[in-house]
Amino acid sequence: MTAMTMAQALNTALRDALREDERVLVFGEDVGPLGGVFRITDGLTTEFGENRCFDTPLAEAGIVGLAVGMAMGGFRPVVEMQFDAFAYPAFEQIASHVAKMRNRTRGRLSLPMVIRIPYAGGIGGVEHHCDSSEAYYVHTPGLKVVTPATPDDAYWLLRDAITDPDPVIFMEPKRLYWSKDETAPGDRRAAGFGRAAVRREGLDATLVTYGPGVPVALQAAEAAAGDGIDLEVVDLRTLVPFDDETVVSSVRKTGRCVVVQEAQGFAGVGAEIAARVQERCFHSLAAPVLRVTGFDIPYPPPKLERSHLPDADRILDAVDRLQFDDAPDVLHLAREAS
Repeated sequence: MTAMTMAQALNTALRDALREDERVLVFGEDVGPLGGVFRITDGLTTEFGENRCFDTPLAEAGIVGLAVGMAMGGFRPVVEMQFDAFAYPAFEQIASHVAKMRNRTRGRLSLPMVIRIPYAGGIGGVEHHCDSSEAYYVHTPGLKVVTPATPDDAYWLLRDAITDPDPVIFMEPKRLYWSKDETAPGDRRAAGFGRAAVRREGLDATLVTYGPGVPVALQAAEAAAGDGIDLEVVDLRTLVPFDDETVVSSVRKTGRCVVVQEAQGFAGVGAEIAARVQERCFHSLAAPVLRVTGFDIPYPPPKLERSHLPDADRILDAVDRLQFDDAPDVLHLAREAS
């Protein structure tokens, strides 16, 4: 095993994909000789040439539109939106063409392309650099939406996304770029595409989260263990397709659920998760499904982002509201029912 950061894992995934399939192309703003703002594409132009990894003008709609044409022509483009909110000018292309081409052509034409989007906060970025925009893409039928939380997942999910026959929005948590894990790209340990992963086993309540929320949820679970509360942590990994089976199995076992997301709460991914859990696990629930989210405001200035982002304390506050002491018999019955 080799210690590898998420940034290195993504770089390795792109390099391996370029080596194995000449149809794979990588392009976007400053992804060529510079290697991208976060150096995810570092060295790829040197190794594969400017015809395989190249810079584009600062025109996100044009970048995605070019990728659509290339995918229609048999290539497998991987494009980078430099920051989350920079992708908004390309959203018309994504919603009108990328997501609809297979349906529009009655399945005769697919678009095997990946749109990489560094997203979320925690890096002290200014406006337009820290949005959690996943709900826009999850709400758009025809797109697959992926967000890794570990270097191992970053490698394998990106490899799977590149080989997928349909368009994939690949959302990379910026503050996890420098997180390390024992990752061996040649030894697949990650769950399959479309499957969630249980990052921590527990019996008393389930924390459902994804991307940048995973390490925060794990931190909260460790703190809760000190108070005798055993929390299970489920990392969704892919938001579309959504792994109902893993989430439902966990919540039916624990009888309680807290959904954690960095994005603002209203009409977010967490609301959909809470609804699905309530619909499928109603008779197993010993308490309402709760959410811990960012506030319903535009992303704040860097000095205020720590107050905006969900942290372990806010998660533990939600866990306290699950009223373990008030309903021990119900908790016991929920476990027995599972």
